[in-house]
Amino acid sequence: MKSRLLVAAVGVPLILWVVLWAPIHVLVVFLAALSAIAAWELMKCVGALGHRLLWVGAVLGALFSVGFSFVKVYIYGELVVAYAMLVFAYAVFRGGEVKFQQIMAALFAMFIVPYAFASFLRLEAMGYHRAFLLLPLIFSFGSDTFAFFAGLTLGKHKLAPRVSPKKTVEGSVGGLLGNALCGIVFALVMNLGLGYDISYPGIAVLGIGCSVAAQLGDLSFSLIKREFGIKDYGRIFLEHGGVLDRFDSVIFVAPVLGILMPLLGLR
Repeated sequence: MKSRLLVAAVGVPLILWVVLWAPIHVLVVFLAALSAIAAWELMKCVGALGHRLLWVGAVLGALFSVGFSFVKVYIYGELVVAYAMLVFAYAVFRGGEVKFQQIMAALFAMFIVPYAFASFLRLEAMGYHRAFLLLPLIFSFGSDTFAFFAGLTLGKHKLAPRVSPKKTVEGSVGGLLGNALCGIVFALVMNLGLGYDISYPGIAVLGIGCSVAAQLGDLSFSLIKREFGIKDYGRIFLEHGGVLDRFDSVIFVAPVLGILMPLLGLR
């Protein structure tokens, strides 16, 4: 509990400062660092650290992919194809030593993870107030928190016992409803404090949709951990685990918000 409180005491103010008030370049560095650490954790999970070129390429690719998104490199699609070809070329050169799951992990770490983290930058580039950049975190951590307490107090029916035995249907519903409440509270603060006119029903529905994405992200990365027989992806956040343990929901929620917020007219 002490380590969890320590992480929260340091992490929450740091995240608030980086997201809300730090220069945009600080946010870019912060997101790039998270992507690189997540890439390393994933490559370690699938046993790819014995292939130095593979995991170093994945980490560096994740690091620079966020930067490419920020500076809007227009040949990024071509770079993706080139990198995929290099990964397979390395696997062929090693004559079957590199497993297909390690190849896929490298590509996932290089593109999907940084794309998700770069969603914060895309929202900022669309002209949203920096406060809206908190929504991926609010809807991710809010869903996890409400689901945990609802499951702890009301949970009876298992949600996905072969993937995460402790998660329950009641907890899942608690996460959905809790996220709707989080959205309404966010809208209330923005409407009263900054003069916005955010629809309360609209953001409640958005919160519910993001809770679905958050829970899917949580279960997906739990599925990977169970397949490879590990408890946590890392220890950078002490008892909270690694980046992929703490930000698994965010990786799914952030891109969903990047798509839905403009469609819903949230500004």
